[in-house]
Amino acid sequence: MEFTTADVEKVFLFDHLRKGCEAQYAKDPLDSDTWRMIRIDMSLSLCGDIYLQNLLKWAGSLIELAQFQTVPDAKVMLNDAISKLEEVLTLSPGKHQALWCLGNAYTTQAFLFPDADVAKGHFDKAVDYLQRAENEDPGNEIYRKALDVAIGGPEILMELKQNGMMQQALGGGGGGPSASSNASGSKKIKKKKNNDFRYDVCGWIILACGIVAWVGMAKALGPPPPPAR
Repeated sequence: MEFTTADVEKVFLFDHLRKGCEAQYAKDPLDSDTWRMIRIDMSLSLCGDIYLQNLLKWAGSLIELAQFQTVPDAKVMLNDAISKLEEVLTLSPGKHQALWCLGNAYTTQAFLFPDADVAKGHFDKAVDYLQRAENEDPGNEIYRKALDVAIGGPEILMELKQNGMMQQALGGGGGGPSASSNASGSKKIKKKKNNDFRYDVCGWIILACGIVAWVGMAKALGPPPPPAR
């Protein structure tokens, strides 16, 4: 995998965010007893909100960083993100940002499995969480876009496999069978469609999770140090 300058900067920034969230969690974790106290005493609600936002940013950064990892490492990062988002929902079941990010995580995870049945299980979970997010925040176009991609995920995955893109994306290389010259027009159309699919699969993840990750980042962590020369 080749990284552009923008990719390197993105990895640096989101890794900085991840480390900051991890440090904050280690400094002030909440256990279930503390959370019950927060829910009883509303004067402590700010503490709980900060805790949840930290978990959200942490999970969002992991989902972003997973895009730049090998498949096994990406799966580990996504599972870690999912566990953090599930913790958020345990404490605040109606938090639509967490439902949204959890749906994104499962959609991303689904594309890491070439087995259609396994992938469908992840797509189904993604649809469930994203639908719940939209129900909690009706009319949110970003949520709707993410839900549309998750619903169409199995079809997208099938088309990627048919065009040999799935093998390349998962590091198999080699691609699919070569096309005959009289099919070049059709192949160009499919290539454009696949490029659109790649934008949908990757671009909306950046949009969906990046917003959560960046909210409050400057205030919470301050500007990142300059990269080492």
